[in-house]
Amino acid sequence: MTEKVAIVTGGTSGIGLCTAAALQQKGCKVYTFSRREFNDPRFTHIRMDVTDPDAAEAAVHKVKEAEGQLDIVVNCAGFGISGAIEFTPLEDAKKQFDVNFFGMVNVNKPALTIMRKQGHGRIVNTSSMAAVFAIPFQAYYSASKAAINSYTCALLNEVKPYGISVCAVMPGDIKTDFTAVRKKIEAGNEEYGGRIVRSVAKMEKDEQSGLDPQKAGDFISKIALKKFVKPLYSIDFISGAECILDRLLPKGLAYKIVSAMYSQ
Repeated sequence: MTEKVAIVTGGTSGIGLCTAAALQQKGCKVYTFSRREFNDPRFTHIRMDVTDPDAAEAAVHKVKEAEGQLDIVVNCAGFGISGAIEFTPLEDAKKQFDVNFFGMVNVNKPALTIMRKQGHGRIVNTSSMAAVFAIPFQAYYSASKAAINSYTCALLNEVKPYGISVCAVMPGDIKTDFTAVRKKIEAGNEEYGGRIVRSVAKMEKDEQSGLDPQKAGDFISKIALKKFVKPLYSIDFISGAECILDRLLPKGLAYKIVSAMYSQ
């Protein structure tokens, strides 16, 4: 069987690195994309910024030129901001979408052209359970992930006739450096009775007791290599249960639970 060629954005840390490693272990030729310098003999690294559409297009075509094919794209690049909607600077909100959502779009756009012409391909977008249960004081992060889900569900039907399958994976709490690099906007904490800092501290505690990123990477790699995929996946039992509750509970009750967890 021909070796599958995969791109993993954000592939130098966290879930992205674990996904890249799992794909390589499963026999794929893996290219990692990120802004940082990176040297790992398991992968071919291309330093680039997903928010630059020209750089993204050039990097994707470089893979195609080197390998003659592109079978898998896994979009893991992203970061988080926290803060009250009222006090979050607009430029920070825009950057959140520029990386998490449009960064994915910039990579997928040239990849889709390649996959359509070759008649096959798999795209896996990394979303979040925050797309299902929007988190107070992390509104823009939640919105960027909800946008990924909507984009994924629209795209899969557009490209299905060309042999391209698309899905999104929604991790819950994962123990990675994502927590440490979150941009925390604490303006307005006094006006909001200290709730901004308390909410983010609770979220970070949950993250640091969360799922091992290696398990997340292994799960995503299995999805990337499945013969058939469904539109949306949760990773662990807790996230799966949350998805079921979202379907079963009245929205008012669901958000009372969210409020009790993260907005007191």
